[in-house]
Amino acid sequence: MPTPFLSSEEYDERAHALYNEGRYDEALVTLHEGLALYPNAVELHVGVGYARLAREEYAWARRSFEEALVLEPEHEDGLAGLGETLLKFGQIDAALRCFQRTLELGYTDDVDLMLQIGRTLFREGSLRDMRLLFAEAQTFFEVAAEQNAESAEAAACVGYALHRLGEDDSAIRKLRQALQLDKEHAEARIYLANILYDRSEYEAALYHFERTGPEDHWDELGIWRLIELKRSLHKLEENDPELKPWDDRLTELSGTLDDVDELLLELDPNRDAGNGEVEHARGQLELFGTLLSEVLEQKEEADPYALGAAADAATPDAPPTTPHLVHTRDGRTYTGSWEEIVRGLRDADHGFRGRSLEEFMRRTATRCYSETGLRVPSHDAESFVRGIASAGFLQIEK
Repeated sequence: MPTPFLSSEEYDERAHALYNEGRYDEALVTLHEGLALYPNAVELHVGVGYARLAREEYAWARRSFEEALVLEPEHEDGLAGLGETLLKFGQIDAALRCFQRTLELGYTDDVDLMLQIGRTLFREGSLRDMRLLFAEAQTFFEVAAEQNAESAEAAACVGYALHRLGEDDSAIRKLRQALQLDKEHAEARIYLANILYDRSEYEAALYHFERTGPEDHWDELGIWRLIELKRSLHKLEENDPELKPWDDRLTELSGTLDDVDELLLELDPNRDAGNGEVEHARGQLELFGTLLSEVLEQKEEADPYALGAAADAATPDAPPTTPHLVHTRDGRTYTGSWEEIVRGLRDADHGFRGRSLEEFMRRTATRCYSETGLRVPSHDAESFVRGIASAGFLQIEK
């Protein structure tokens, strides 16, 4: 029951605290209590909109933001919230007009708002693979960086956007600038390390990886890379105590079932999605470490298709199959059986060289789901290729 002694601001503050704790249902109850007493309180309508967004109730969120903007058409948080909701409905132009309006109204000095809008655009750009949204995200991140030249977060965000736009040299400069402003910015350091790794600058990548802790990592790829670089460059044995904290973190991250894992377990209850898989994948590390050591010793850039060719040569003779042909978005072409195509895709991805096809398919399916919301089968090569084709990552010609 509403408490008549609370002001609308107090209801908003209570709901905001609940929202920050992830207690969205309770936040909504508080906000609706406040609106029962103060139906024209713009902040309460905006709060309902963001709580609905967090619960992925986009139609209701849109309604709340629109109600707020009827009461106050130039409300910055209402515009940002409505823009985010419109992106969810695929109304890109309308969403961009909402975001642009915040700039026209002079809210550029609100660094948090500029970063919020930039992150929204960046996130949706990742889901939709839209260069336009990454470019728009860069605009808002740069506005934030201009307003606060001492913000490591703003500088890092500019770097993230530049990387997604293919401007890696500029991205590296921005990420290094962010680390000069805040050497403890773990996200920027990990991002920089991964870019350097992809450029085969392994010593520089390890330098940055080693300045992070296991608890800083929420993605397995960086940990795999760090372990391999340590073993290759520092000549560590597999069971070296120095690697144990990283192995433990890897096990911790891999031991949690994601949505794709749960779906696959429903289809195949005997599938090992726990530590057994981690141990199997870890068993591939020695092979990859040897290959990486050879690359470092020769100081030559590895051929992205060399491993695939070597694996094909080592594969026992199999019955002839009708060759298939696929094209990736970056212009690469793969032909052969479904397994050979998956092998080629795996070997072209530096992060998965030396790992099993099964792990490559499962991790790629997980990445696809996180970026697009589409579930890709990973229990066999043909279903996997057809799945990522449906998600728009490649085109099957035959």
